Amino acid sequence: MREIADSLTATLEQALPVLEAVREEDASKPALGGGWSRKQVVGHLIDSASNNHQRFVRAGLAGGLEWPGYDQNGCVNIQAYDQAPWAMLLEIWSAMNRLLGHVLRYLPAEAAGAVCRIGNYQPMPLRELAQDYVSHLRHHLSQIGVEIEIDGHGRN
Repeated sequence: MREIADSLTATLEQALPVLEAVREEDASKPALGGGWSRKQVVGHLIDSASNNHQRFVRAGLAGGLEWPGYDQNGCVNIQAYDQAPWAMLLEIWSAMNRLLGHVLRYLPAEAAGAVCRIGNYQPMPLRELAQDYVSHLRHHLSQIGVEIEIDGHGRN
C-alpha cells in the first residue's frame, strides 16, 4: 500500500501548486461542459477523500467492508462548494489527501486484500479500491486542467 500512498502524495505535490495559481473568480466559473466549476470538482474530491478515509480505515480494521454509495451531485449541491472560498477548499482537500497518504502508508500489509463492497459496484480488494481512488482523483484533476505525470504506481 506504500506505493499507492507515494503515488497519492506525488499527485498532491504536483496538483496543489497548479490549483493554488487559479484565481478565485476562475475557480467559480464552469470548468466542465454544462457542469461543475473547479470549486465544485474540488468539493467532490473532498467528499471522495472523506468517504474513502472511512472505507480504508474500516476495511483495515474489520478485514472487509460493506459500504453504501453516495449521491455525488446532491453532496456537492447541499454543501454549496460553489460558494466556498477557493483557498479553504484547497486547504481541506490537500489536508484530507495528506491524511489518506498517511493512512495508506501505515495500513497493515494484510489489509490490502480486505474485500470491499461499495454500493452497487463489484467487490474489490482494498488495494484496488485505493488504486481506484488515486485514478479517480487524477481523472477529475485532468478535467480541470491539472495534468499529473504518471509515476508508474497509479492508474490514470
